[in-house]
Amino acid sequence: MASSHSHTLFIFNFLLISIPITSSITSFSENLLETITMTRMEKTSHLHFYFQDKLSGKNPTAMKIIGDGFGFGTTFMIDDALTQGPERDSKVVGRAQGTYAMAAQNDMALLMVVTFGFTEGKYNGSSISMVGRNHVVDDVREMPIVGGSGLFRFGRGYALAHTVWFDPKTGDASVEYNVSVIHF
Repeated sequence: MASSHSHTLFIFNFLLISIPITSSITSFSENLLETITMTRMEKTSHLHFYFQDKLSGKNPTAMKIIGDGFGFGTTFMIDDALTQGPERDSKVVGRAQGTYAMAAQNDMALLMVVTFGFTEGKYNGSSISMVGRNHVVDDVREMPIVGGSGLFRFGRGYALAHTVWFDPKTGDASVEYNVSVIHF
């Protein structure tokens, strides 16, 4: 009985594999032809913008969601403006949305999980995602770009962050980002 069941299962699987995939058949996944993926040329885009982190005032763009002070484990949710220049009133080109948390017990290092969504120019509606360690006491910090959407689909690369100004009384800051992202 088991051998006839195995034989029937083999024939059924063979028939399924032989059926061409059409638009009427839905599937969890399918393989793309290598020729299709190879004809797409990768591009490298260089982006330059400023991250405006505002913890103070009536309308903060970074909100503490857990933790005391700025110690280990303190976590912030953000919806920060991305601007063309370092000034707060510079033209907004997108939003940085996500979280950052104090991830080091004996150092000033953040874990950043942020999506940069762009609202201007040819990148309007596209985004890139960054996840990494931000050792904030370094002049320049490098963090990985791990994905993207829209024009940045299949994005990967790196972001260099440099603090332009920081107010220790309020925690407000302007951070320059130079991003290189490889995408299709």
